[in-house]
Amino acid sequence: MASQLGDSRTGKLAGNITGFGRALRRAGVNVDSARIALATDAALEVGVHRKFDLGAALEAVMVSREQDRLVFRELFEIYFRDPDIAGKLLSQMLPSAEGKAEPVKRRPRVRDALAPQKSFGKNQAQTDKEIDLDAAMTASDFRRLQHADFNGLGAAEYRLVEKLARDIRLAVPTVLSRRTQPAARGNRMHWPGIMRHAPRTGGELIELRHLQRRREPLPLLVLVDVSGSMERYARLLLAFLHTATRGHRRRDVFAFGTHLTDLTPAFRISDSDAMLAAASAAISDFAGGTRLGESLSTLRIHHARRLVGRRTLVLLISDGLDTGEPEVLTRELGWLKRHTRRLLWLNPLLRFDGYEPLARGAAVLHRHVDGMLAVHNLEKLGDLAGSLAKVLRA
Repeated sequence: MASQLGDSRTGKLAGNITGFGRALRRAGVNVDSARIALATDAALEVGVHRKFDLGAALEAVMVSREQDRLVFRELFEIYFRDPDIAGKLLSQMLPSAEGKAEPVKRRPRVRDALAPQKSFGKNQAQTDKEIDLDAAMTASDFRRLQHADFNGLGAAEYRLVEKLARDIRLAVPTVLSRRTQPAARGNRMHWPGIMRHAPRTGGELIELRHLQRRREPLPLLVLVDVSGSMERYARLLLAFLHTATRGHRRRDVFAFGTHLTDLTPAFRISDSDAMLAAASAAISDFAGGTRLGESLSTLRIHHARRLVGRRTLVLLISDGLDTGEPEVLTRELGWLKRHTRRLLWLNPLLRFDGYEPLARGAAVLHRHVDGMLAVHNLEKLGDLAGSLAKVLRA
């Protein structure tokens, strides 16, 4: 560690941390010059003799969002693994860079950071700025993003797709409620309205008014998996649901990983970016394991009143890779089915042709849900409203 990082006297420490900060920025992590300077001070405080201590210190000052934590750790391991790796990455900042990323399966954001830049001019400072995505796109670019899997997007593409997802609206299916409203036709007479109108016609009942039952959107319960395998989908789907269901009167949102987190207060925030920041602060088990059975047990014990009779539509967003006990999951899913109208499983793994729910948790889910829909790209999100309606009619 000490030989590859250098020290404050030779300037290698500051140079390496600056290069690492630029690599993080290319991976989509919000790192500015102030954070890089603070990271340098933190490295001087903890020293460079223990890699774990250095990584923890840099992570504490350079990472502000939970979804960036795993990207930071993977890039840190690559960057500070040996002297050659750091040298290659720093050389990418120079005009003569010709390095190639190692043929190792990495996160798309990490691949973006490791990929050499195509061109560097005298305005190199512009590469350190946050990428401003041009709204002018060719038809082929737009079509490609419509069908691109969220898990395979680079950092810049991911931010653009997240913005595009916020423009998609989700028309929640409606049902007849017990409440009525005045109408030209209906099964019941609206006598109060008729009598109020009668004095205008000299007491003659010329206009007969009726009542009809209102149509209201189904109450919505959303359960979002925030485990490690759902890392790339969770944030984007939360942003989509926040804008797509805006104005919905009955909307409850929970995140689950190793435990259940109530995101309904965060969803009351009107700005989507502020909502995502509040949700990130509330979720303490992001990118961990998945224990859906225990999370549903918490929902039953502490939040059962959120369910409106048997009218609630449940959207369960998960890949089904549950690590809990199947018996617990079976029991809790049975309770949820008995107290809701429909239970729909939105599964990103449906992007694979011939997918079958063979995993233990996925098999239990498949037996209990009323339908399974794909949510792995923009096209599927756009078709989601029609798919919900078809499942409910079925």
